[in-house]
Amino acid sequence: MATDLATFGSGCFWCSEAVFQTCEGVQQATSGYMGGSVPNPTYEQICTGTTGHAEVIQVEFDPAVVSFEQLVKLFFKSHDPTTLNRQGHDVGTQYRSAIFAHSAEQLQEAEEIKAKLDEEGVFSSPIVTQIRSAEDFYPAEDYHQDFYKRNQTHPYCANVISPKLSKLS
Repeated sequence: MATDLATFGSGCFWCSEAVFQTCEGVQQATSGYMGGSVPNPTYEQICTGTTGHAEVIQVEFDPAVVSFEQLVKLFFKSHDPTTLNRQGHDVGTQYRSAIFAHSAEQLQEAEEIKAKLDEEGVFSSPIVTQIRSAEDFYPAEDYHQDFYKRNQTHPYCANVISPKLSKLS
């Protein structure tokens, strides 16, 4: 089975990871960092806002089961793409809304979907999602991986992620 990659930044990667792990056709969702200038950044470094990285989810998916278009639509549905550098109580450039395309086709498709959503007025404000080519991906520390699956009673998981997942289903 051939798989493709998609990389999304939609706020806290704990939330994003949980969202994409529920999607049929997603083989793997890995929390990490992309879009910055420091090689091999740590969570502590990116939280300073000085590395330029976003918290992202790199999704390995089976395009025979789920399309890139479907993943992009889930991405837009699962967060507020109209707030700059913020998702809920999480504030900073690392929480920006971003799509990192792995091909010219993904780049074009993401731009077209964003433009269509803006044109249709799906959101009450213009979409500020950054769309650009994928760069080096740095997996986050082990304790960030599968965070929701391992910590469903954690206050952030119970109060933010669980309600988000319920709303999406």
